[in-house]
Amino acid sequence: MDFADPPRVIRAGLVSGRGHYDTVIRAVMEASHSVWIATANLKELMVEDHRAAPGRRRTRRRSSYRSILAVFDEQARRGVEIRILHAGAPSRAFRAELDRHPFLFQGGLELRHCPRLHFKAVVVDGAFLYLGSANWTGAGLGAKGAGRRNFELGFVSADDQLLDRVQFFYERIWTGGECGTCKMRELCPGPLDLLASKVGPEPLRSRA
Repeated sequence: MDFADPPRVIRAGLVSGRGHYDTVIRAVMEASHSVWIATANLKELMVEDHRAAPGRRRTRRRSSYRSILAVFDEQARRGVEIRILHAGAPSRAFRAELDRHPFLFQGGLELRHCPRLHFKAVVVDGAFLYLGSANWTGAGLGAKGAGRRNFELGFVSADDQLLDRVQFFYERIWTGGECGTCKMRELCPGPLDLLASKVGPEPLRSRA
């Protein structure tokens, strides 16, 4: 898993602050096949809900918000594969919201925990890639106000070779490919592909 690819020209866009929300979260919410997320910290994330409520006109002045897990629930029911590879225990707010979406913790959302994971990436439909500093949190991905969000930088790309490289790296960790030589058994029994993937309320609460 140690590599240094030779330099080459790619097309990429730089994102910072609210740019993460407008670019990365939008791509996730529009996913049609798959969403793969890698994050050190995993927290509840609220997103703007632009759907018009039944019998009520949508206005530009006021936006409502809902949990990204509600979005994931809808996507999973349509057959979208949703994976989250994370290092730290999910926040209490994340776990509380997950309790409200039994379809997710019954298999619609797959979570795997790797204490060594530190890279941050989002891959959507195998065609959109984000790599950067932002964790899967509101402060990291620009969902909070300008005075409360983190200072983050990252880039987005649709470069095929880069997507293949990152997805191979992700899949290698996800399937336990690095577990055989891992020296952190006190934190993770591994291998990841053999650990129970049940993410219901009780297992998540036990990690708090």
